[in-house]
Amino acid sequence: MKLRFLNLGLLLATTGIMTPGLAAKPEGLYSETITVTARRDRHDDIRIEDSIPNMADTAGLVARLPGAALVGNGSLSGQVQYRGAYGYRVGTRINGQSFRSGGPNLMDPPMHYAPPTLVETIKVSRGTSSLSFGPSMSAGVDARLKQVEFSESSTLESRFDLTLIGRTADNSHAAGLMGGVASDSLKAYGYYSDEEGSDLDYPDGNIENTFHDRRVYGAGIGFKSGNSSWELELRRQDTGPTGNPPFAMDIDFVETDFARLKYETLLSTTHMTASLGYSDVAHGMNNFDHRQPPASMMRFRENNTAAENLNFALGFVTPFDNGDLEYGLDIEEGEHTARITNPNNAGFMVTQVPDVEQERAGVYLNWRGTLTVGGYEAGVRVDRYSDTSGMAELGPALPMGPRMLANAFNNADRDWDDVAVDLLLRYWRPTDAGTWRFSLARKNRAPTYLERYAWLPTAASAGLADGNNYVGNLELEVETAWILEAGIDLAGGHWWARPTLFFHQVDDYIQGVPYDDTPGTVDSPVEMVSMMNGDTTPLRFDNVDARMYGLDADYGWQLGESWRLEGVLSIVRGERRDISDNLYRISPDRLTLGLVYDRTNWSVRLEGEGLRHQSNVSDTNSEQETSGYGLVNLSASWQATDDIKVSGVIDNLFDREYQQHLAGYNRVMGSDVPVGDRLPGVGRNLYVRFSYHR
Repeated sequence: MKLRFLNLGLLLATTGIMTPGLAAKPEGLYSETITVTARRDRHDDIRIEDSIPNMADTAGLVARLPGAALVGNGSLSGQVQYRGAYGYRVGTRINGQSFRSGGPNLMDPPMHYAPPTLVETIKVSRGTSSLSFGPSMSAGVDARLKQVEFSESSTLESRFDLTLIGRTADNSHAAGLMGGVASDSLKAYGYYSDEEGSDLDYPDGNIENTFHDRRVYGAGIGFKSGNSSWELELRRQDTGPTGNPPFAMDIDFVETDFARLKYETLLSTTHMTASLGYSDVAHGMNNFDHRQPPASMMRFRENNTAAENLNFALGFVTPFDNGDLEYGLDIEEGEHTARITNPNNAGFMVTQVPDVEQERAGVYLNWRGTLTVGGYEAGVRVDRYSDTSGMAELGPALPMGPRMLANAFNNADRDWDDVAVDLLLRYWRPTDAGTWRFSLARKNRAPTYLERYAWLPTAASAGLADGNNYVGNLELEVETAWILEAGIDLAGGHWWARPTLFFHQVDDYIQGVPYDDTPGTVDSPVEMVSMMNGDTTPLRFDNVDARMYGLDADYGWQLGESWRLEGVLSIVRGERRDISDNLYRISPDRLTLGLVYDRTNWSVRLEGEGLRHQSNVSDTNSEQETSGYGLVNLSASWQATDDIKVSGVIDNLFDREYQQHLAGYNRVMGSDVPVGDRLPGVGRNLYVRFSYHR
């Protein structure tokens, strides 16, 4: 990591620590909050009530929101999809910190680092994220872990939180503990989480390589003086052997360290926040330890990767003209490496990701407030990107084909830089009919290191898991999306509904395309090497034109004092504009309807969930269609005391067999699921959660 950036961050952070003050930042209208604690709120709040994480992957919680879905790549490797966008297009933070995942297949996507035993809240922007959130083409997701907050008392008060979880579908258990002390000037806390689960069951058998193992531990301390405060948090996550059946390898380990220093103050009427964050990921995966190994020892593969990230952010909020003026800067530097070896052949070594360095520096200016005819938000963001790569290296056992590709890559211009401009304009107006909402935005996404620098054709694809080999493209341009959204929040005497229409036109959308004009004819070095790696028709990342559009909503009806109906509707289409094809891995239409009986201390919910068949599939990615299905789920919660809550869910109550369209295809031999078949949904699953906090 470059020392000049570290010096800059420390200098700015130190400057902030020497300044007085503190003020609260207002919440946004365009956001959803998933609360995983025992709180219950009115249905007209922008909140998901009593959300229960009935799987190890908390990305599944976000998937319950309108427009959202879960891309299932393993028990701890799920990606959030929002209105057709997923992967790096959906910006995600943990405890307000952005960072880089460790592997080229995104086996550790951001929500991998948010265990359900420690999550307090998950905030998801309603539609496109604000410019202050950072680069994100779609929603912004911010998961907050439990911690101790400053109290109102000058004496130290203790807080304790215990969460226990059990699931039958994978015989898993999880335990999380957080405790600490706080006063109005000091807080200190620590936490620990331990999870373990075996393979998932489905009605016809067992889904091999869906086991998981994860531990998280950390500590934080904070001081507050007058209107100023600073906090330091250190966190470690150790993910042990964890299966990933849609991928060619399983997780052997993910060892990640996080550090974040945050300072807040009040400069006259201006609220200032400065933060410095660091993350370091060491990630190992292989195709022989945790699944049936290849028949030939020469096909054994082990991939060890590393990702290091340092980021700094400085933000200000100043009252201005019936609103708030928000402005600031953020800087990020990351390094990535990946090396593939064969433990049976010391001469087999290849740097799949050859010491890639990526830098981004951004500034933003945004105003949000009210005028006589409604509320407005308008802003601009400018980001400068700079990428470079080291030299590809190979061991003596590598044949001539990969050497030719490495030489071509090493002789190419591997430096890239560009400037992206984001724009945002929002308008909302309360009327007798409801609150109208309109948004127009221009958002950008820079190519990932894999999309640009993957010189060797392999199955690594940042989690696409379509069975194709991919190769990068040094000529990629930045994706640019024009986003139009229109919605209304309706509320009658006993009912509510919040529908939103959206349209995203994306220029230079990054998508895999056939490597050349003669797919299936092996007439190039890339295709020859890809054939050696099991795919005669590799795909090359390239810029194409695309669009995504649809409708999503949540709704409900208060039937009586204790009874209500509520549900979610999500419809999205993803299409190529340059050819007649659909985008890959787009969620099918989804409709839920739940009948809730709610009393003061307990509630019961019976829910029906229906997903339509998905026939809008990608020919380019050889995507298979899936049938529609319906599930029935039953859940209940009991607030036994002010401190104790017990929750339970029976998912798939009637143990129905079905296929989740976003779950990928099985690549594990010896499973009850044939190789190449889409992975099935989980069978009947009883989930129980016990929480105690004081």
